Parts: sequence; structure tokens; C-alpha cells
Amino acid sequence: MREKPSTVDFEIRTDSLTTRIGLAASLTKDIPRVYEDLMYLAPMAYHLNGSVRGKLAIHEEDLQILSDMYDSYVSKVEGRVDIFVLPQGSTAACELHVCRSEAKKSVRALHKVSLEREVPEILFDYTQLLANVLFAMAVYVNKYHGVDEIQFVSKSYPMRKKKQLGD
Repeated sequence: MREKPSTVDFEIRTDSLTTRIGLAASLTKDIPRVYEDLMYLAPMAYHLNGSVRGKLAIHEEDLQILSDMYDSYVSKVEGRVDIFVLPQGSTAACELHVCRSEAKKSVRALHKVSLEREVPEILFDYTQLLANVLFAMAVYVNKYHGVDEIQFVSKSYPMRKKKQLGD
């Protein structure tokens, strides 16, 4: 913990991500598909963790599996991943939003590592896609539980024209 390089910060972030994925899995046992996917993603997050300091453990086939997972969830939520929504809904969906946020923090920590040493691009691709998968899962879980998404429209930032809920 007293190390100065940013590598340890990335490892702490991805450890937190893995822990939160485990919590989300415990909340989704009523949705076997999501539970099984999260139980697959938990060790993958630990593989991501070790891929900076140790041997690269994330490969193209892992990225493809994650991409297929994303496409599958997106196809089941009818375009609702194209809007900005409030992180709310069922407890499981809220935890998945926390996981999404942890994945985004992991991307930022990985960027800081890349300022000190070379980081394989696949780690950025995987971590960013993981955040998207976790978001799509959250929307799917809310849909599964019959919870409507609440679209967020920023007063601070002009938004490009996106779909409205119900479009």
C-alpha cells in the first residue's frame, strides 16, 4: 500500500469492482442469466486486476465474449441503453449501477498507470466495455422487475439529440 506507482491504485479499484460484482451477483439469484454472467465477470475483473503488474490475462476472445454479452443485453432492453438514466430502481439494478461506476473509475486508474508505463490497449477496451455491460445489465434487471427507467436530462450540458423514453 505504500507503493508510489499508480499500479496499486488500479489494483485497489479493480478489487473494489470485483467485490461489488460479487454483491450484485448475490442480489440477482432470481435472474439466473444475470447471476451466471456476473459469476463469470467476477474472476474476469480479477484477471483484469493482475494484467497490469503481472502476465496479461485478458485476450481477444475475452473481449469478444464481453461484446457478445453486451449485444445480448442491449437486444433485450429495446434501445434503452441509448438514453441517460438515473441510477435507480431495484436494489440489484442500483448495485449494478455502482459496479458500472467502479468500472469507470478503473478506466481512469488504468489511464494513470499508462502515464507511467505501457498498458495494452485491450485492457482499456475491456474495462470500458465492462462498464457498458454493467449498465445494460442494470437496465435489463429493472425491466425484469418491472421498474421503469427515469430519463435524466442535464441542465448543465447540452445533450445531442437522443431517443426519448417511449420512442
